[in-house]
Amino acid sequence: MLRLESVRKTFGAITAVDDLSLAIARGELFGLLGPNGAGKSTTVHLAVGLLSPDRGSVVVEGLGAPILPEVRARIGVAPQAVSLYEQLTAAENLAFFGRMYRLSGARLAKQVSDALEFVGLGDRRNDLVRHYSGGMKRRLNLAAAILHDPDLILLDEPTVGVDPQSRNSIFDNILALKARGRTIVYTTHYMEEAERLCDRVGILDHGRMLALDTVPRLLASHGARPVLQVVSRGREVRVETDDPLAELNRLAASGPIDDFRVERPTLERVFLNLTGRRLRD
Repeated sequence: MLRLESVRKTFGAITAVDDLSLAIARGELFGLLGPNGAGKSTTVHLAVGLLSPDRGSVVVEGLGAPILPEVRARIGVAPQAVSLYEQLTAAENLAFFGRMYRLSGARLAKQVSDALEFVGLGDRRNDLVRHYSGGMKRRLNLAAAILHDPDLILLDEPTVGVDPQSRNSIFDNILALKARGRTIVYTTHYMEEAERLCDRVGILDHGRMLALDTVPRLLASHGARPVLQVVSRGREVRVETDDPLAELNRLAASGPIDDFRVERPTLERVFLNLTGRRLRD
């Protein structure tokens, strides 16, 4: 559905995307992770045609580059910065965006109503957006991205600053879109979101793809072994092991076990192993 081939994008002396190749299948929910400044937003901007690569190509479903109007019409994007007009109502916002996609009349009215119902804002359609909570604005931002029923949807940090209820509602919306066969590119800083939602995850840093695979395979290849933490006679022991149960039995044979727990590899550990722990501001 989306293919980037040897893409490079620079801004002066800064290389934001460096020889990036990526193929995302139709119907896939693909997670793009990376520290601040890794190149995630630049990649999204290239994928939707807001930027053109200095080198390489970006193609949507074999139709061509997303700078072409007929290709861009098949793409929906919810940017990280909420892009809504606060002096308009929710319905007025969606009607405006719908007209930009050449929707009109009864079809526009239906698409607006369907999108608002989909994100749980049907009963607030006539409220001014400036009176919305942060979570409601995020959900309306998603509604604007899917209003024209696109095949490819790019969501850039869609749950930043929202309450738990809105966050879970957005998760349900994303999974519903995937069930409809939509292709979704999902950028996030929240590792548990990627673990929960994504078919595959790519970890980007300094504009390069460091690792790309399913979450279980990333955990196996980059997450290190499980850690067994045991407390015995007031002393704590931590052991890396591929077989925590056998190691626990071995330790229990040599003395009483007061407490124990197993730390499994996580996507966060994979992320830090690959990108380091240095702060990125």
